[in-house]
Amino acid sequence: MISRRCSKAGCSAPAVATLTYVYADSTAVVGPLALRAEPGNYDLCKAHCNRLSTPRGWELIRLPLDAENPRPSADDLVALADAVREVGFRYDAPQPVAAPVLSHRKGHLGVVADPPSRRR
Repeated sequence: MISRRCSKAGCSAPAVATLTYVYADSTAVVGPLALRAEPGNYDLCKAHCNRLSTPRGWELIRLPLDAENPRPSADDLVALADAVREVGFRYDAPQPVAAPVLSHRKGHLGVVADPPSRRR
């Protein structure tokens, strides 16, 4: 049996879920308690898991937890890893870039040539 405590400061309740996130994709996943503690993951007790919220614009994915047996199953962990990996390997085609707009206004910067002695 896994016996870890909630990662929230001041909470000593047993952990029942693990919070992982992909910052680049603004996605947080709360799922069954991971088999081992990993850097960047947070173990949460039932109370903190239920009250968890994400910043505006983030997507929160809640995977079902086994309330009677907080031990994670291999299927849940593989599904969680696949979901995070799928987002990481997704390829979005770059947006077309508009052609630059040329203006006839003279800018405030100018080009100064090197002196003849320093030219190569």
